[in-house]
Amino acid sequence: MKLLDQIPGSGDVLFRWRGPLPLLMLPLFLLGLLDARLPATLSPAVQVWQFVSLAIALSGLAVRVIAIGTAPAGTSERSTTNPRASMLRTTGLYSVVRHPLYVGNTLTAVGFACFTTVWYLPVIVALLGVLYHERIAAREEVFLEGRFGDEFLRWAGSVPAMLPRLSGYVPSAAPFVWRRILSREFHGLLVIGAVLFVLDVVRSALATGRLVFDPFWTAFFLLTAAVFIVCSVLKKHTRVLKVDESGELVT
Repeated sequence: MKLLDQIPGSGDVLFRWRGPLPLLMLPLFLLGLLDARLPATLSPAVQVWQFVSLAIALSGLAVRVIAIGTAPAGTSERSTTNPRASMLRTTGLYSVVRHPLYVGNTLTAVGFACFTTVWYLPVIVALLGVLYHERIAAREEVFLEGRFGDEFLRWAGSVPAMLPRLSGYVPSAAPFVWRRILSREFHGLLVIGAVLFVLDVVRSALATGRLVFDPFWTAFFLLTAAVFIVCSVLKKHTRVLKVDESGELVT
């Protein structure tokens, strides 16, 4: 079998496990902290860089929020085994890049890598993110081409896969639905809070030999955990976050 023919097949495996697999990058971040050997008391420049890293990680989540919040009915499926699409998305973020969700995931991972302050780690993580997501994207595009034919080919021919081209932006055809975000993306916020909290605790433990909880990263983690708990309860026990296929509140 040709290598090009194998890519969608391997992408099918990665597609099914795309949720937990990115967590395998966590050891890379920990190794980065070992290499960085940061002191117990961080310099102002390193502290600023940590906040820049947080901004990069949150920008990845923001990309996901915009893409999912403006998803028309039937185009934002979460199945890991049976992809479905009622229409081809070509407006909003999908007018500047074909796979904005994967761009968002990669940005968040790069933010984690930047937090270690090791210069080469964000480069490695970015490359791994592209290699990892391109195989999943290849699998999805085989499905989309079979589903939408020439419409997909025209769109894929003018919109880049992973590097956004802002000049081609077309406003989203669907309105933004906050309830969809609150019911689906609160997990991502908790992941950012938890990973950065753990990385900072490990950093301080390597420097001091004991557990030291930085007030900011501890508070940020607790805030994201509180958001997670509230949204989980609302989603499970109420209809506050229920939306129908049109994005309207279900009463």
